[in-house]
Amino acid sequence: MDDDKTFKALGDPSRRKILDLLCEKNGRTLGQLCAHMDMKRQSVTQHIGLLEDANLVSTVKRGREKLHFLNPVPLQTIYERWIRKFEQQRLSLLHELKTELEGDQDEQ
Repeated sequence: MDDDKTFKALGDPSRRKILDLLCEKNGRTLGQLCAHMDMKRQSVTQHIGLLEDANLVSTVKRGREKLHFLNPVPLQTIYERWIRKFEQQRLSLLHELKTELEGDQDEQ
């Protein structure tokens, strides 16, 4: 998995909007995605290509249509590697502060 490609894909607000749209309703066609975007079809296609390259979106052909699906695995990987460890430290500090401010409840 390439974190650089994932971060690059997430760095653009239009691509994040596409991911949000797929999160709301997975399996959208290009036309359905374009209906919510303020850009030409070709630009949306290019953004989807970058999302596919980052493995954030996969496509499935059904008849003449191509359906786009969100792949949350790279996002989970980013969360585990870059966010969760900071979140745990912050929560531990908040717990310690709460305990210190409230004092030892068992002594009362």
